[in-house]
Amino acid sequence: MNHYYTDEINTLVLVSLLKEHNIKKIIASPGTTNISFVGSVQFDPYFEVYSAVDERAAAFMACGLAEESGEPVVLTCTGATASRNYIPGLTEAYYRHLPVLAVTSTQHTGRVGNYVAQVIDRSEQFPDMAKKSIQLPTVYSEEDKQHTITAVNDALLELVHGNAGPVHINLITTYSNGFNTKELPKYRTIRRVVDKDYPELPNGNIGIFVGAHAKFSEEETEAIDKFCESNNAVVICDQISNYRGKYRFLANFANSQEKDLGTRRFDLIIYIGYIHGAYINYGGKESWRVNEDGVIRDPQRNLTYVFEMSEIDFFNHYASDKKNNTIFEHCTNITENLMKRIPELPFSNMWIAGETSKKIPDNSILHISILNTLRSWNYFETPKNVLCYTNSGGYGIDGCLSSFIGSAKVNKDIEHYMIVGDLSFFYDLNILFNEFPSNVHIMLINNGVGTEFKNYNHRAAYFGEDANSFMAAKGHNGFKNPDVVKGICSNIGIKYISASNKEEYLSKQEEWLQKTEEPVLLEIFTSDKDESDALKLINTIEKDINLKQKLKQTPMGKFAKRIIKGR
Repeated sequence: MNHYYTDEINTLVLVSLLKEHNIKKIIASPGTTNISFVGSVQFDPYFEVYSAVDERAAAFMACGLAEESGEPVVLTCTGATASRNYIPGLTEAYYRHLPVLAVTSTQHTGRVGNYVAQVIDRSEQFPDMAKKSIQLPTVYSEEDKQHTITAVNDALLELVHGNAGPVHINLITTYSNGFNTKELPKYRTIRRVVDKDYPELPNGNIGIFVGAHAKFSEEETEAIDKFCESNNAVVICDQISNYRGKYRFLANFANSQEKDLGTRRFDLIIYIGYIHGAYINYGGKESWRVNEDGVIRDPQRNLTYVFEMSEIDFFNHYASDKKNNTIFEHCTNITENLMKRIPELPFSNMWIAGETSKKIPDNSILHISILNTLRSWNYFETPKNVLCYTNSGGYGIDGCLSSFIGSAKVNKDIEHYMIVGDLSFFYDLNILFNEFPSNVHIMLINNGVGTEFKNYNHRAAYFGEDANSFMAAKGHNGFKNPDVVKGICSNIGIKYISASNKEEYLSKQEEWLQKTEEPVLLEIFTSDKDESDALKLINTIEKDINLKQKLKQTPMGKFAKRIIKGR
């Protein structure tokens, strides 16, 4: 009889990556739900498989194997109470810092709590029995597979990360009897680099993708600039990246075009910082993450290395005295060309950003609310010494004003500017009824609706005007009633000014920008149609005539097609 590997992809990923991470010792306890795993490893000569009927004994046996060999050890058991018997041994491993991986196989988790035989809840673990616990779902899509690959790599790396210790994987099985996979597939392996064994940089274009980031020191900026100069790299930024060095590329303009201009395809993406506000995916062949926390973060599902070190140490290591940079010139030339071709935009957040961004005073702080507002201001540069922030952590509309006021209270000698949409403003209105300093400049873009949901390229656009009532919350707070915000401002001591067209705005702009003895709020009334039209105009300066056909093949295009057919 020929013996091959299981057809269950989540199990294949686990088995394959065990090999890639040089983990070969496995202690198997008998059962049914773990047959896909055990049947895939027991005939593979790479693995050393041991038998232990009693799971309690198996876990302690793993402690002995790990201690003596200095290698990670895998435990595998079935469902029901078998996994509970691992608890004493895993607790021992936790306090002795022994790398023991407990793989508990289970039926579909939807059966938990429904009186299905041999199904128990493994969603919670004792804090001192596993450093990390992950669940490997059944793989039905490419996204499922990539999630599984990242999760398994994360679990296996955690066994020996910092203080070594036990890790738990809950492996879902479909009870497939298919063992037809003749050759074990190769899956993407993630490595962690701490202070040695640096990989070689790949040849080609490199993009340093900067998410939300604190102000860069001169030393950090110099290290990045030297790296870029010698390694054909460009620093991909949005407003909240806060990198202001030589190789800054404010990427949204070029990368939002409906034609691929070659500014989002890189051979390597190096990710620093945290969540970004650009909503742009980059087609890097692989990505590296650099952060002292050493945590596995894989937004593009192409992570291959995480560097647990400072950004300065990383970039200095790879910098050299050679001169090799063509990608930055390519990116900047494209952006400059697009800037020259911006058509006349309607009165909108986008138009205002174009008129105002470079006029924000030096050495001030700019806060931008999320989605349409942040997107609009990501198309246009601000002065070099302006720091930009947004609530990109949870990425919700709540709290943007409050965060802005909190910052202004700390730095009362620095002028603070806030660009905020109406939904975000009214959501967080309560903060204005607290005491705050005079260095506050608020620009309220009031179009009376959640414009994000009315933009031409949003999935809610399919519903047209039917999106207004609930998806886009049109008509809230009096639907652009000019007396609402004006009345609030007069009652709490904020100078109020307003504009409803380009001429009015240009006449009020300087009054909003200049330093005053009192807080100032400029309310600007636009329409959701103008907001959407402005976005479309600026995104289609360069467009692909075959774009519609291509979009039909995307997941979003297929979704829209299903909706239309259903209707």
